[in-house]
Amino acid sequence: MAHSRLTRRGFGILTATLLASATLAVPVTAQTPPEVLVIGQIAEPKSLDPHAVTAVNDFRILMNVYDGLVRYAPGTLDVEPALATGWDISDDGTVYTFTLREGVSFHDGSALDAEAVVFNFERMLNEDHPFHATGPFPLSFFFSAVQTVEAVDPGTVRFTLNEPYAPFLSNLAYPTGLIVSPAAVMAHGAEFGRNPSGTGPFRFAEWRANERVVVTRNDDYWDGRAASEAVVFRPITDANTRVAEMLAGGIDLMVEVPPVALSQFQGANFQVVEQAGPHLWFLILNAKEGPFADRRVRQAANYAINKQALVDDVLEGTAAVAAGPTPPAFAWAYNDALEPYPYDPDRARALIAEAGAEGADLTFYVTEGGSGMLDPIAMGTAIQADLATVGFNVKIETYEWNTFLGKVNPGLEGKADLAEMAWMTNDPDTLPFLALRTDAWPDKGGFNSGYYSNPRVDDLLEAARASTDQDERAALYREMQQIVQEDAPWVFVANWKQNAVTSDRVTNFRLEPSFFLLLKDVEKN
Repeated sequence: MAHSRLTRRGFGILTATLLASATLAVPVTAQTPPEVLVIGQIAEPKSLDPHAVTAVNDFRILMNVYDGLVRYAPGTLDVEPALATGWDISDDGTVYTFTLREGVSFHDGSALDAEAVVFNFERMLNEDHPFHATGPFPLSFFFSAVQTVEAVDPGTVRFTLNEPYAPFLSNLAYPTGLIVSPAAVMAHGAEFGRNPSGTGPFRFAEWRANERVVVTRNDDYWDGRAASEAVVFRPITDANTRVAEMLAGGIDLMVEVPPVALSQFQGANFQVVEQAGPHLWFLILNAKEGPFADRRVRQAANYAINKQALVDDVLEGTAAVAAGPTPPAFAWAYNDALEPYPYDPDRARALIAEAGAEGADLTFYVTEGGSGMLDPIAMGTAIQADLATVGFNVKIETYEWNTFLGKVNPGLEGKADLAEMAWMTNDPDTLPFLALRTDAWPDKGGFNSGYYSNPRVDDLLEAARASTDQDERAALYREMQQIVQEDAPWVFVANWKQNAVTSDRVTNFRLEPSFFLLLKDVEKN
């Protein structure tokens, strides 16, 4: 089998290549092994359990190891069959019945059937499930409308929702909906994230902490064999080092190319790929305590930061200034009547004086790099200077990505006044529902790390996810955006155009609007 050849011979070549580049201060020109795709990731993965993670950095690995019942069709956010060959929806929109693909097995040899699907969702949603303790499951919010999951027969699974829930199919296509092997969870328990087993085009082979994750081709994949024998995901947290490795040939593909480095890849040896997608880069403001508990000060921060200069000078024009919490990529739900906060430091100073917050001390969490974070140190430094111009005293605290998430996701209370953040989302429901509702405060299991609360926003979001009429949903989301923009729980900074660069040895690569890396058909000579 292909993955056996890699284990015996290719691993030796690969290890030598990687160790050689890792021990040099400046990478020399290298040649990665043929049919082995080496990818420069922005950070070490947190886990390879798709139900336990939230970062696109992790999702980019997981989407190649697992499948869901459904998936996004290539180049779109439209849902198509995957492990389910089809489905029926009841007239009232509360019952979804899926027919499973026959003859599919997990990488550990156990069979995919309806009971396996039930196990996956009950593990996340049922606190009494014997393997619920293998969590936590931070995005189980995606399936909060699920009332029951039943195995009708080995090839049929039925979901009953407590009310109509428009994003349900889209959420099933998201990594939180990927199907893991129950046998592997039972065997490894809380260590399943280090011993993953799915049904995807690649199977897990190795994880060396802070060095690489290796996946090898699944020759029995139901949707055809992958083009590459193996994929190696290397965590290279420093953007300059990733660029140097790419230029030297130590990696074949890198995502999130720093804007200032794009010009270095214009030659014949590289291909730069770009695509717009549903992305928002923003600053979470601590609306529970400190200066930003006052809406006027939150608005002042939006006026104080020169977002156009950030886009033009730091991001080199690879993004657009954001106007609110919903990315314009969701054209049907986007409120295009909103204008971004203009850069107006005088207005900012007036609001700060009105609120009595002159000279306030602020603690600002910045990450070294992470999913969609858009040159975060340079951005953070520029933002610090803008806030200082209107009278704030800003102290930056910088953290590695997973450490950063461990500080921000549990909430900023008692720790910081503002923090960088970026989300790439699959539906206009996802980001506001998980990060702006009152019931999404961190102590309630959500990602509203700044503790924003507005009952009208709560009502609009609940109504929008229950409506199956897209025009009605759109009107609800547009009203929500207007309220949130005025309340300013975040500084709305930028919507990014994602990018990647590949070597000329790589073919059939494309970026997806989901921001995932789908590598099954990518070839490397």
